[in-house]
Amino acid sequence: MKPTFDEIYMDLAEKLAKRSHCVKAQVGAVLTKDTRIVSLGYNGPPAGTHNCDLEWPEHGCPRDSKGSCSLALHAEQNAILYATKNNVSMEGATLYVTLSPCIACARVIYTIGIKKVFYKNSYAAFKKLPNDEGVDFLRKFGVEVVQYTS
Repeated sequence: MKPTFDEIYMDLAEKLAKRSHCVKAQVGAVLTKDTRIVSLGYNGPPAGTHNCDLEWPEHGCPRDSKGSCSLALHAEQNAILYATKNNVSMEGATLYVTLSPCIACARVIYTIGIKKVFYKNSYAAFKKLPNDEGVDFLRKFGVEVVQYTS
């Protein structure tokens, strides 16, 4: 049986996550439009700066005030920034990501015009938060959000 595009793109997001140099979490993202890949991303520091797993192999990079990586870009941010850098329109695009968007990424996803998000695992569960603020925000403002199950 042929895999669906959703299966292909989530599988690719999971493989991209393995490229991450983050010690705490490995997250991958695939941005598509009209069944075509327009950008990819995984979490980690800006290209050309450092690799957390090499510089801080035991505990990862320093934490910010909310306990998150202080030096990393999220997978969604990397995918969106690369598309922006290459003048790719994301209006109406679909995002596949291995961890549901945080609230900051959700605001960017909404603003850039992405209309559908598939996520595999819950950011709230990962961070031990009461709810997925990013998912709630996106749904409130009309972005379709689906937890992917294989």
